[in-house]
Amino acid sequence: MTSTAAGVVVDLPVPEWRSQVVTRVAQGQRFAGVYCTHRADTAQLHALLVGVNGVDCLRATLTAGDDGPLTYSALTSDVPAAFWYERALHDLSGVVPADHPRLDPLLLPREPGQPSPRPGHTEQAALDRHIHSRATERHGPVDVRGQGVFSLPLGPVRSGVYESIEFLIETAGEDIPHMNIRPHYKHRGIAKRFEALSVGDAVLVAERVEGIASVAHALAYAHAVETLTAVTPPRRAQLIRVVHAELERIANHLDVVVRLCDAAGLAVPTARFGWHKESIMRLVSALCGNRFGRSVVCVGGIAAAPRVAPAATTQELTSTLTRIDADRRALMSDATFLDRVRATGRLDARLAASHGALGPVGRGSGCADDARRRPYDGYRELPAVEPAVRNEGDALARLRVRWDEIDAAAALIRQACDRLLTVSDEPLAVAVPDAADGFAVGWSESPQGEVLYAVELRRGLVGRCFARTASLHNMLLFHDVFGGDIFTDFPFIEASFGLCYAGVAM
Repeated sequence: MTSTAAGVVVDLPVPEWRSQVVTRVAQGQRFAGVYCTHRADTAQLHALLVGVNGVDCLRATLTAGDDGPLTYSALTSDVPAAFWYERALHDLSGVVPADHPRLDPLLLPREPGQPSPRPGHTEQAALDRHIHSRATERHGPVDVRGQGVFSLPLGPVRSGVYESIEFLIETAGEDIPHMNIRPHYKHRGIAKRFEALSVGDAVLVAERVEGIASVAHALAYAHAVETLTAVTPPRRAQLIRVVHAELERIANHLDVVVRLCDAAGLAVPTARFGWHKESIMRLVSALCGNRFGRSVVCVGGIAAAPRVAPAATTQELTSTLTRIDADRRALMSDATFLDRVRATGRLDARLAASHGALGPVGRGSGCADDARRRPYDGYRELPAVEPAVRNEGDALARLRVRWDEIDAAAALIRQACDRLLTVSDEPLAVAVPDAADGFAVGWSESPQGEVLYAVELRRGLVGRCFARTASLHNMLLFHDVFGGDIFTDFPFIEASFGLCYAGVAM
């Protein structure tokens, strides 16, 4: 067993590995993902479990035999949150979770005989190549039968600015009794893209896992490497990281408001909140030269000082929030709008808790988890984050969580900017060892929820990077929120989840 600042790493035999994962989840640790790393003819299973103080990683090594593929006893029957992770693991690594209830392709539907990408394979020649698999057009099996029932493929391309994903809806016309999700259209081979990159170059890939949460992903990756190399960024850099992370949160939450207003056909609020989101993104651009906050975070600190003074940042943010508040009050008193989101897309609190739902999706159903409560960067010296929690579980609850988080994010930015006035002469980054080896986990709280990065460095290069997004974790719950809703509620439910489909099919 190895201890790190972020938790413990435990190596176990495969049967004990499974038993330990099941036991720890039953005792209250939150299941956060499972993946594989290949080395020659073996595969190492990694299970991530979140506790109060950090993220533990339980590992077990599978050895190839003469009688078939690498296999282990699936977790899903005892840990339902593992359902999609084990399908993704099978797609990417070729490892078979035996007795999995539905081992359909998830990320890489492919032609028979095509190899899996096998992330983490350590031969140097393999690390220098990126293997891609071509998606097929095969639809999933039909789950609902009856008079008038038909399958409606919604997507992968739809009107408006939406990421490509296909929802295979089985319906008799209005109700949605069952739905299969096919996210593989957004698969970009991210796990292989990380491999053989230097510590610094890998930040560029992390920023593009979910482009709308570039800062959060860069932070989670940087935290993992900083833990592994025992590097602590300067205080000034830590506070600037908070400013960018919270501006990103505000912009994403406003985007959800825009999409909800558009679903309701409210042209004026759609335009108004679109303008407010644009104002926040222009402030981000003024600070760093990029609307998505890219190339700000680097391992060991930040890459450059903000181009706008802290006092001016606070002033511009306050002006924008004043306009937002007026439009927010008008929207939240609009009976037409409230009727469309109230009691729509209800996520049962027990299901949310058992699955470990993340971000506004989880907090709208009573789950209080927030990665900032395991503080990092400037959050350590700012007032503790108190998650905004609602218990109704519907689209309206998730919206109210986002309003509360916008207010909290603005307060954190103001406090960070106040502290930056006193540390303007501090450095922006510290050097990172260029030949590090080892494994560590880092995290951050993106607008969609907790982001986890499990990073293995080999001779200073990335050998394996598992990027776990809140979108992947929460997307499975999208199957379970249509009870009592009809087809025209779909855009409200989808918008209220606020997921990034690029982060589902990495």
